Amino acid sequence: MSTLFEPSLSTNAMRAPLSTADAPSMADGLPAITFGFDDLRERMTRFTDRFDDFIAIGRKQVLEERNRFRINVAELQEDQRMKHKDIDILAQKSSHHAASLSAQEAETAEMQSAIAAITQQRDSHAQHRDRLKSEIASFNKQIAARRSAQQAHAKEIDAQSRLNVPELDFWETYLGLRIEGAGQVDRLKFVFSNLDERHWNKEAWFELDTEKREYMVVGCRPKVEEGEVEACVERLNESRDLGAFLRGMREIFVRGMK
Repeated sequence: MSTLFEPSLSTNAMRAPLSTADAPSMADGLPAITFGFDDLRERMTRFTDRFDDFIAIGRKQVLEERNRFRINVAELQEDQRMKHKDIDILAQKSSHHAASLSAQEAETAEMQSAIAAITQQRDSHAQHRDRLKSEIASFNKQIAARRSAQQAHAKEIDAQSRLNVPELDFWETYLGLRIEGAGQVDRLKFVFSNLDERHWNKEAWFELDTEKREYMVVGCRPKVEEGEVEACVERLNESRDLGAFLRGMREIFVRGMK
């Protein structure tokens, strides 16, 4: 709510009665007072300018000091980082040096052990060499004996082959015998045909291993009595008569097909 302002009675009582415009005012009779507002304003303006200058200078100094402080802190941090780096480098060099010393010591010990092993090995090789010389001399004697036996065996086979050539020609021409390689040096494959009157083209074969002095049949088709084959091979090893052996094997195949 608004309140209307009304002058008090005392004020109204002190008020002079209204007069005409020509009557003199009471304010004209008061003395003139000079407050000096312009001078005060000018002084305040100068003070404000000086205060602003002071604040600006202080702020500038604070900024400069803060920048210098930051620069000093950065330099100290850089110095500290470089020192830590130097310490790390020295630590790495020290560790590397210690590792090198340890490796050299281990290498020295290993070389000494190797030298001792080589010396022992040299002595062992000398003993082994003497033993090998003795064994070689013994082997040379055995080789000479085997060579003599092989030569005698080769002469025997050559003589037997001369006797077998006419008979083999007869078997190949009239009885359908074919001799083939069996994929190995000392193995022959003998193939018979014309065994079965019902099937003249049907074949039977066996492989003969001649690597050793005792010949051996290592495979045959069709399957026949194993005992008969072994007996036939045993007679071959005793007599060295290949023709009789082939006749015997053919008879075994003929019986097997029947």
